[in-house]
Amino acid sequence: MKALSQKRRHPLALLALLVCALLLTGGLYAVATTTNQAKAAENYTASDVDEGSKLFISNCSTCHGMNGEGSDSGPSLVGVGAASVDFQVSTGRMPMQMQGPQAQVKPAQFNEEQTRQLAAYVASLGAGPEVPDEESLDVSQGDAANGAKVFLANCAMCHNAAGAGGALTRGKYAPSLMGVDEKQIYEAMQTGPQNMPVFNDANITPDEKRDVITYLKTMENNTDPGGFGLGSLGPVSEGLFIWTIGLLIIIGFAVWLTSRSA
Repeated sequence: MKALSQKRRHPLALLALLVCALLLTGGLYAVATTTNQAKAAENYTASDVDEGSKLFISNCSTCHGMNGEGSDSGPSLVGVGAASVDFQVSTGRMPMQMQGPQAQVKPAQFNEEQTRQLAAYVASLGAGPEVPDEESLDVSQGDAANGAKVFLANCAMCHNAAGAGGALTRGKYAPSLMGVDEKQIYEAMQTGPQNMPVFNDANITPDEKRDVITYLKTMENNTDPGGFGLGSLGPVSEGLFIWTIGLLIIIGFAVWLTSRSA
C-alpha cells in the first residue's frame, strides 16, 4: 500500500503542468512575434513601421481594427504580408469607397512612400508574402510558352485565355489583365485578392509566376493578325458578330425581293 501511495500524483501536479505549458506557449509566441518583427525590419526601417502605424490608425483601423485584428467590417491583416497591402493600396482597391461585391480599381489614395510605410507596418504584425524583387519581374528572363501553359491551366477559366477578364457570380468579376503592372500581377498570384485563390510557391513557383507575366505581356503587345480582336472574348463575341451580320444579310435580301415583287 505504501508503494502505491508513493506512485500517486500530487494534487498540484496537473496545475504545475498547465502552468509550464502556458509559459512554454507564451515564450514561443514571444519568440515568433520578435522573429516576425525582425523579418519586417530586414526590408523596412523602424521609421517606415512607425509612420505606417500612424497611417493605418488614421485610415484603416475603422474596418481592420486598431491593431489589424479585424472586425465585422474588415478581415484581420495579421499575416497577410506586405505584398497584399502593396497590391490593394497601389491599385486603389483599398481603402474602399463603399461596401460591395468586391473592391473596385480606382486611383490610388496613397503615394509610393506611404504605400511602402503601410506595407511595413502590416508586415510587422505577422510574417506573410513579401513584395517581389526586380529579378522576379524581369519578363526578359521569362518563358512565354510555359507561361501560357500555366495560365491556361490555372487562370483562364476566370480571366479568359487572352487575359481579357470575365463575369463571375453575384456581381463579381475577374478583371482584365491587360495593362496591369507586372508587380501587381505577381502580388495577386501570391496573395489571392477578392475571389482569386492563393497561388503560393508550392502551387506555382516563382519562375512560373514570371513566365505567366511574360505570357500576359506578350499577349498585351501582340496585334490581331487574323483581323478584328472582338474584345478577345472568344466564341461569344465571334458568334454574336456572325449572327448579327447573317441577320442583316437575310433582312437585306428580303427587302430586295420585296422591292422587286412590287
